Amino acid sequence: MSTVILFNKPYGVLTQFTDSEHRPTLADYIPVQGVYAAGRLDQDSEGLVILTGDGALQQRISNPRHKLAKTYWVQVEGEPTDAALDTLRRGVRLKDGTTLPAVASRIEEPAIWDRDPPIRYRAAIATAWLELTITEGRNRQVRRMTAATGYPTLRLIRCAVGPWRIDGLAPGAWRRLEV
Repeated sequence: MSTVILFNKPYGVLTQFTDSEHRPTLADYIPVQGVYAAGRLDQDSEGLVILTGDGALQQRISNPRHKLAKTYWVQVEGEPTDAALDTLRRGVRLKDGTTLPAVASRIEEPAIWDRDPPIRYRAAIATAWLELTITEGRNRQVRRMTAATGYPTLRLIRCAVGPWRIDGLAPGAWRRLEV
C-alpha cells in the first residue's frame, strides 16, 4: 500500500515544501512527512496536486513517458472557434515542437470557488470555459496551447490526474488515500 495525498492547490502556492522567498508552499497546508509532489503545478494555476512517498508511483504519475492523462478546466479570453478546438485536438505547434493531440471541448462554467485574487475582468471581452486533457507535461503547456490558438488562458484549474479527481476538495484542503 502507498499513501497518496490529493491536494487542491490554491492560486499562489508553490508545489514545493520550502521557499527562500517565504512564499506560500505545500508545507503551509500539508503536515504529512515523507511525501512529495508528483509533478508540478504553476504558482498561478490551481487545482489537483498528487503527493506520495512512493518513488515508483511518483515516477508513474509525473514522468511524461507514462502519458498519464491530466485534465484541466481552462477559462480563456474570447469564444474559441471550432477551428481552434480542432487545432487543440490535432496538436499545437509550439516553439519546443508540436504537442500531442489533446481532448478539448467547450464546457459550462464549472461549479468552482472564487479565486483570490480574482481574474481580470473586461466587460467588452467575453470569456469561455474549456475542458482540456493532455498526456504531456511541458512547462506551462496548456497556457501556451490556448495562446497559440488565439485564446489566452485567464484561469487554469487541474481537475484530474489519471484516476484521481478534485471532487469534494475545497482550495487548500487535502485527502489521504491508500492505494
